[in-house]
Amino acid sequence: MRFALVGDHPDGVELACALVETGRHQLLACTNALPAHARCGEVRRVSDFEEVLADPAVEAVLIAGPPAVRPAQLRRALQSERHVLCVHPADQSPEIAYEAALLQKDTGCVLFPILPEGLHPALRRLGELVERPSPDQPAASPVGAFRLLAVERASGGEVLENLEVAGHKPSVPGWDVLRALGGEVVEVSALADGEEVEGGAPLLLAGRFDRGGLFQVALLPNQSAPRWRLILAGTGGQAELLFPFGWQGPAFLTWRDAVGVEQEESWEAWSPWPALGEAFESALDAGKGAPLLSWQDEVRALELDDAARRSVERRRTNLMEYQEASEEVGFKGTMTLVGCALLWGVLLLLIVSRWVPQIGWAILPLLLVFIGLQFLRYVIPAGALPHPPSPPIPTEGEGENG
Repeated sequence: MRFALVGDHPDGVELACALVETGRHQLLACTNALPAHARCGEVRRVSDFEEVLADPAVEAVLIAGPPAVRPAQLRRALQSERHVLCVHPADQSPEIAYEAALLQKDTGCVLFPILPEGLHPALRRLGELVERPSPDQPAASPVGAFRLLAVERASGGEVLENLEVAGHKPSVPGWDVLRALGGEVVEVSALADGEEVEGGAPLLLAGRFDRGGLFQVALLPNQSAPRWRLILAGTGGQAELLFPFGWQGPAFLTWRDAVGVEQEESWEAWSPWPALGEAFESALDAGKGAPLLSWQDEVRALELDDAARRSVERRRTNLMEYQEASEEVGFKGTMTLVGCALLWGVLLLLIVSRWVPQIGWAILPLLLVFIGLQFLRYVIPAGALPHPPSPPIPTEGEGENG
C-alpha cells in the first residue's frame, strides 16, 4: 500500500519506517523532514497537506501532526476517503473521535489508532491469567478469579502525554492496557495535588471494571529511572509483570502455579512497531477476524481522559454509562420524552377544548398511540433493526465517598 506521512510525531515516524521495512508498503510523500535514522527510501517532500490528498496514488494517510492541528488533519484525511492511521491522542476531547467514527462509517475505509503498548507479548500473556469463571465452574487461572489490577508507572521525564502545546489538556497513557486486561471501565476516580491534571506532578487513578474487579494506577514523573509494574491479584494469588527499564525494555512475569511453585517468564527488549504494522494489515483484511486494535480503543481512551480530568477538578467519581450497552435503557429514555410531550399536549388540548369542544376528541387517539408504542418492545425482537454502534456517553455521578 502506498501511503503518506503528515507530521513528524515520533510514533508516526517509527510506524512509517516499520511499514516500509516490510516491503509491502511504500511511503510516497511526507510533509516534514524525516530524521536521519529513518529508513524509508526515497520520499517526496511536500509542504502542503492538501497536495498529499490531491495525489491519487496515495491510498492511506498517517496523521502525525502537532496536537493543535491533528484533529483538522484527521477530519480532512477521512473526508478524502483514504485509509487513515492516527497517533494518540487524536485530540484533547472525545468529540473528534465520535466525528471520525461517523466519517469512517460513511467511507468504509480503515481508521486505525496508534496505540502500541497493548500489543506487547508480556501484557498479552498477563491477560491470559485474567480469569472470570462462572459461578458453577472453578477458576482455571493460577491466580484465581480477577479482583484487582494495580499499576505503578514511573518515568525519568513526563508520564502524561499531549503536554507539548501550551493550554492543551494532558492525556493519561495506558487506558488500552487497562481495558485489555480488565474489560470496560465503568467508574473512574482521579486525585492530583491541585484541581487540574498537570505535568510534572504525580497522578493517582482508581476505578471499577464492568465485569467485576478494581484497578488502581500511580503515575510518577521525574523519577530516577523509568519503570512499569503491573500486579494482577485474584482470589487464589497474584501475578506480577515488571518492566524495570520502561515498557520497551526487558519484561519479567512471575506467578505461582496450582501446586505453589513459582513460575517466571521473561522477554527481551521489544520494538512495538512491526507488531503495530501487522495489526494495521489485519485491520485492512476484514476476513482475518476481529482486529487487535480498533478506533473504539481511541474513543474509550479519550473518554476516560476526560472523565479523569473532571474527577480531579470536581473531586468526584465519574460513572461511565455506555449508550449501546442497553437497548432497553434507550427505549425507556425515548418513551419518557414522548410521555412528557404527550402530557403537555393533553393539557394544551384540554385548555383549548373549553372554547372548541371538538378538539377534546383528539386526546383519546393520542393516548392510544402512546400505549401502542409501549407494545413495540414486545412485537419487534431485540436486535431486529440494524443500527450502528452508538458512541458511549460519559455521565458524571457522585460515588458513595464522593
